[in-house]
Formats: sequence, C-alpha cells, structure tokens
Amino acid sequence: MSKTISERIVEWLVAQGVQRVYGIVGDSLNPVLQAISREPRLRWVHVRHEETAAFAASADAQVSGRIAACCGSCGPGNLHLINGLYDAHRSAAPVFALASHIATINIGTDYFQETHPSHFFAECTQFRELITCANHVDQIMGAALRSALNAPGVGMVVLPGDTAATVAAPAGSVQSFSLHCTQLTPCEPEVAQLARLINQYSRVAFLCGAGCRGARDEIIALARRVGAPIAYTLRAKEIMEADNPMAVGMTGLIGWGDATRALHEAELVVLWGTDFPYRSFLPMHGRVVQVDHQAKALGRRVPVCLGIHADVIPTARMLLPLVHRDRGDEFLARCLSRHGKQVLRLQSTVRHVDEQAPIRPEYLTRLVSDSAEPDAIFAVDTGTPVIWAARYILAQRHRRIIGSFKHGSMACALAMALGAKAAFPSRQVIALCGDGGLSMLPGDLLTLLQEGLAVKTLVFNNSSLDFVALEQELAGMPNIGTTLRSTDYAALARGMGLVATHVECPVELPAAVHSWLSAQGPALLDVAVDGSALALPPDTSFLSSLDFAHYPLPQDDPERELDPVRRTIVR
Repeated sequence: MSKTISERIVEWLVAQGVQRVYGIVGDSLNPVLQAISREPRLRWVHVRHEETAAFAASADAQVSGRIAACCGSCGPGNLHLINGLYDAHRSAAPVFALASHIATINIGTDYFQETHPSHFFAECTQFRELITCANHVDQIMGAALRSALNAPGVGMVVLPGDTAATVAAPAGSVQSFSLHCTQLTPCEPEVAQLARLINQYSRVAFLCGAGCRGARDEIIALARRVGAPIAYTLRAKEIMEADNPMAVGMTGLIGWGDATRALHEAELVVLWGTDFPYRSFLPMHGRVVQVDHQAKALGRRVPVCLGIHADVIPTARMLLPLVHRDRGDEFLARCLSRHGKQVLRLQSTVRHVDEQAPIRPEYLTRLVSDSAEPDAIFAVDTGTPVIWAARYILAQRHRRIIGSFKHGSMACALAMALGAKAAFPSRQVIALCGDGGLSMLPGDLLTLLQEGLAVKTLVFNNSSLDFVALEQELAGMPNIGTTLRSTDYAALARGMGLVATHVECPVELPAAVHSWLSAQGPALLDVAVDGSALALPPDTSFLSSLDFAHYPLPQDDPERELDPVRRTIVR
C-alpha cells in the first residue's frame, strides 16, 4: 500500500523510538498531523506556543535520553521554535524538528508567510534540509536523525505542505539509529603527563562540568586519593553534589560555598568535562589541565598546560593508579572548613524565619526541596529562581535539575517541565518560575490541563525582573524597566481551571506547599517573595578582588560590604 511522505516521516520517527511530537497544528502541517493521528505509538502534544514545543522537546530529550520531536507550521509558526531549538543545540539534546513550508510552487516568490528555514536555523541545528520530492524523504530523514542522535543536537527537516501530502516513492525498510555512546579514550602518554603534574603539586583542585555525567564515582575516588576539593558548575550540580565528601560547592556568580576560592588557591586545577565560560572565576596562572571530548573546548577559556581530548570516564580510570597518595590533606581540610562556614551563612534565612516579614525566596526554595520527592525533576527559570535553585535545592542521586543553563532564556521552566512530565508521567515534576518568565508564556498552563500533565508550578512573585534589577543596582544605576505590575497568578491560573493558591504570610507557607505538591493534577503556587533578597555569593570580600565585566561590585569604600540578607551596604 502506498504511503504519503508524511506517513513515511512518521515511520522514521517511530523507528527511532520517538514517542511524542510537540507543536501547534497549521494548514501546512495537516498531512503530518493526519499521519501522526493514525500511529498509536506516537503522541501529539498540542501546546499553545511553538517556543514551548521546542523547549519541551529539549527537556524531554535531556531527561529521557531519547530523541524527542517538535514541529511548527510554515512561516511564523516555525520561526517561534528558534529559542527552544537554540537551547537544545547548546545543551546537546537530541531533537528532531520539522519546519513546514509554503507550497513548492510559491517558494522564492515572496509569497505570504514565506521564510527560508534552512537559512534561518543554520546556527542552531546540526543538520537542516528541504525535502523536495517523493524519492527524497528517506535520504533526508536518515541524515537528520543521525545528526540529531550522534552530534547530539538538532536535526531539522523542512517540508512544503504540498510535498507532505504526496505519495512517497517505494523504499526499503526504515533504519533505526541509536545515541552515539562510544567513549573517546585518551592517549596513555597524555594521562601519564597528567599524573606527573598531579604528583608534583600538593594543592590540586577539580572543577567538574556536565561532561562528568556517568563518571561521578571515578571522579570522587580520584579526588580522595589526590586530596582534591571538588567544585562544580551549575549543569554538574545534579551530578556531583549529593553525598560527595569532597564537594566545596558551585562556582560562578550564582555559586556558593568555597568553590571559587579553592580553584584560585590551588597550584593545579583540573577541568573535567566543562567549558565553563566565566573567566573571572577561573585561575589564570597557567597550571590548568582540561579534559574534554570536544577538542574545540580545550584552552578556550583559560590557558592550559595540558589539554586532553577524551571522555572523562576512561581518563579518570586510567589516571587513578598513577597518582600518589603521599601528600597532606591540609589544603582539602582548609577548603572544607571554609565551605562549611559559607554553608552556615547561606542558611541564615532558612533557619530563622521572621513571621512578620515578607517570605524569603531562600526559605521557600528549601521548603520545596525538603518537601519534594527524592526523584523529583526540577525545571528552573533563568533569573533569580536559578540562583535559589542552585543554592537551596538539595541534589539527590535520582533528582534532575534542568533549565536553559547554556542558552540562558527566560520563560523556559514551565515549558521544560511540560516536556519532562510528558516523558515521565509518574515522576514529580516541579517548575520554578519567575513572575517575569511565567508572564511570557502563561498560555501553556492550559496545555497542562488539556494534556493531563500534573506539573506543579511555583511562582516567585516579586513584581520585578529581579536579576536585571540586581545588575543595575550593583552598577549604581536606578532600576529601569524592571518593575512589573503586581499580578495574582493564582487567580489567573484558577480562571484557566487549575488548582491554585496565593500566599503572602510565612506561617501559611508550609501547609500551602504540602497542599500544592499533593494536589491531583496540575497545580500552581503563587508566592509573594521578598524583593530585597540578596542574590550574590556570600563571600563578597573575596569576590570583590575579581574582575566582573557585567556584574561590578561596589568598591568605593573598602570598609563597606554587602549585607548577606538584604540589598544594603553595611560597615
């Protein structure tokens, strides 16, 4: 029986294990939607905005480890995919994107809704190509899916609406591909050279990134033998933080603990699977070793004395028997001692709650963390929610913490939570949203209801674009364009049909969090939080000596410092 090109595309997706396609139907997508509706193994997830579709597919792929799919109709529809596809591309999430196009006969005539997706999406896709005729589909689908899986990243097919409905040419069996999982093994001389460097110095520190996924045990075993404190990036928090006796926190402006100081005081720093971009937080003394499976990342941020193009797991395993145990642990003990003090300082707003004051976002986040399930998936908005998550969401072995951590887009939390819940319906999924982020894509609260996705949405409601406001304050600027109209997002959500609660009093918060997390179906908790909460690392006396191009710290009076609780300068 003959099949249309759309049906052939669906066959390819099913063969790769794709289970969900996120998008909005449009006339140029009608043949594709008809083909999906006839395939019981493929679910169409109807979102309210194509940007949500791409973010959902990115999150789906990241948490499931399988390829996910999204699509947009011709012209304006598929253009909305760009932000989420950038996130998938930069997060190395295997995503297939279908961009439908105007009818073939009208391409190149400046027709209504005409764009050129092959050009527009060039920077955020591993592969993109236009299907032009009936015998073209297998070749292009194979290339797009291989690129998405093996890069990994985004593979895109551009499909004119008239071509989608035509009969595909007879073809052989659809191929099935798998995620690229071959480990890149280092050269033995390079590992021996790294061992000599480590054995040469008494103060060694590790900085771990997302490339350490699957290598947690090897890295900790190596750090124990070397006596190396382990700092980590935001993307590695879910990998390296839990039950790690060598951990000294997270580096970066939104970091915490002793991570940054440990890296600067070390004689040798080993960067494991990280392309951490903020140079001010990295040592510039030249005694840096970098291990990464991406050759282009080696030495990109800071000068390295040795760059090893390899995966972390085989490198750590080869290195372990070559390093010596005969060194003191004074450096590690000093870092861990300072780290403990910084942790206590960070907990001040969690341990002591003023029942008459506004709700502290730190207290709220820790309460949600303590109340959440051990395998919960947290999706986090860019902005101050990501700061509170970095410091107050407790990582556990089976928890996931995802967000637009490389692309840095607002309005990602709800969309990514949607994709994560679709991939894991039985797991608790929590979206940590800023009021600015949620107000950008609030329509997809309706998607949660329509698709039966019991996402729990938390709104940090401070009526401000708070991260930008903080930057302006630190630069000595008046707040410009950061104030938002006070909005009751719980009332908005209830109007849509969700279970929703608005909370302003700290004493009401524990019960509200419990009811919210235990609610049947999707639920929203809108919390009015203290807008004066300080969103800077606690050790400002050390950080003020570093050079921050975009986040200047006040240095006009050496006797002043930032209060750790309020955005005020104290002596």
